[in-house]
Amino acid sequence: MNRLHIDWTACDGRGLCTELLPELLVEDDWGYPAARTGGDLTVPVALAGEAREAVSRCPALALRLVRAEG
Repeated sequence: MNRLHIDWTACDGRGLCTELLPELLVEDDWGYPAARTGGDLTVPVALAGEAREAVSRCPALALRLVRAEG
């Protein structure tokens, strides 16, 4: 299973990732992505394709998938 990593120094809050992955992400008050569950960005297998799409389409290259340990 993978986790979604957000590079906060690169993210500019365009919100595309929240549109592509609404099951995991919501926009905070400033338009930046936040975990819907309050912090855990583990990507369920069922959402792996959507997560890869969000990573590949992020205009700021601020997202990446990292292998979750465990």
